[in-house]
Amino acid sequence: MKKLLLMLFLLIFLTGCTAVRINTKSIDNIVSVILSKENTLYNTIGKGYKYYVPRGVVYIDSNEYNEKLYCNGDYYYLYLDIISYYYKKDFTYKENKDLYYSKSIDMNNKKGYLEITKMDDKYYLIEFMYNYAKIEALVTEDKINEVVLNATYILSTVKYNDNVIKLVLDEDYFTNKEEKYNIFKSTNNSTSFELEYTEIKEEE
Repeated sequence: MKKLLLMLFLLIFLTGCTAVRINTKSIDNIVSVILSKENTLYNTIGKGYKYYVPRGVVYIDSNEYNEKLYCNGDYYYLYLDIISYYYKKDFTYKENKDLYYSKSIDMNNKKGYLEITKMDDKYYLIEFMYNYAKIEALVTEDKINEVVLNATYILSTVKYNDNVIKLVLDEDYFTNKEEKYNIFKSTNNSTSFELEYTEIKEEE
């Protein structure tokens, strides 16, 4: 009995935030349950930020504040907008009932949105922005809830280091760099995902 209790305790301790009971069949429930709880876990550190990559998700590559992750055959693209975070840029999101899913998020004094666009009978573009970070993924319908679950865990754990970000900005890190990405704006059929979508269709 003692061994069983010890194993259960270790399972809860080692899995961290994944120990929370979540109805993964409901997108609304996934988002509300995970974002409602303060999560301090992290296992990935960048210049001025850190976040937690859930079990099963693999870190692939990073280019400045754009990161590429992989899970179960799908790529996730994570963007961190440290400039908007540092200057506390505000934004508004208008829900679109014509999309597969569209919802504005305002929890724990952090704003965002989750938008899922149906590309065709097979592929869906997920755009999830929260706390000045955004994840995008192009997946089949059966993977939507899995991606939303992983993306919610990742975005809920993003923490910024104000001192490091201030140093980065003071060093004029973005001098002569064009701002090519706006996480506050829905991309829908963005250039990068149009290319990926086209490549996938050609391979079929």
